[in-house]
Amino acid sequence: MSTVRLEVRDRVAFLTIDRPEALNALNAPTIQSLHEHVIALDERADVRAVVLTGAGPKSFVAGGDIAEFAGYSPAEGEALARRGHDLLFNRIAQARKPYIAAVNGFALGGGLELAMACHVRVASTTARMGLPESSLGVIPGYGGTQRLVQLVGKGRALELMFGASMIDAAKAEAWGLVNATHEPDALLEAAEAMARHFIKASGDAQAAIIRTVNAATEGGPGFAAEIAEFGARFGTAEFTEGTTAFLEKRKPLF
Repeated sequence: MSTVRLEVRDRVAFLTIDRPEALNALNAPTIQSLHEHVIALDERADVRAVVLTGAGPKSFVAGGDIAEFAGYSPAEGEALARRGHDLLFNRIAQARKPYIAAVNGFALGGGLELAMACHVRVASTTARMGLPESSLGVIPGYGGTQRLVQLVGKGRALELMFGASMIDAAKAEAWGLVNATHEPDALLEAAEAMARHFIKASGDAQAAIIRTVNAATEGGPGFAAEIAEFGARFGTAEFTEGTTAFLEKRKPLF
């Protein structure tokens, strides 16, 4: 059974991550499925914009599937980050058409990184966002250390990552992390309205805008440093304690 649903309505595609029982956490099959959809949508002439969201009212994407990688070695951890960048996060950032993240609940860790890889973000008033990786003894590994700084500035980004904390939708909008907030039952309608506004303009021009903006913001040395540092955390005692505590549902002892 696929963990990603696709619907196309009049040149707008709706991609829905469909693992509500796991708060739509990103595991390897879900990343692979999203990758395949992103590649296919780039080639579809009948699609001009994409809305990405999560199934259910609770979560956009609650993060990575920690049980999947808790026992990885540093080399495996680095490969995990690199594979995620190549398959999904960079592919969305470099897509030929606009991606709008409709953040409908928790967007934590890899979930917030996925939203930040999209070109625009709108959020439900009930959304909560954060990069809590430091509470696990690790760092964001899917572009979060780079894209968060670009969106909210260095000081706020460091505050959020150091504290492993969440912010609500109102603060996310005030900080510039999301473009707008909407009531939960109006979120997808608002995202679709934005997409339909976008497709009135030239798709070729929008693809060129994406390429030009990415020339300044994507693929720099900071992304490579993040991947290397992410992998290195997998060899530390604090990573072992952090992930073990998470899986045992207790607070870590750092």
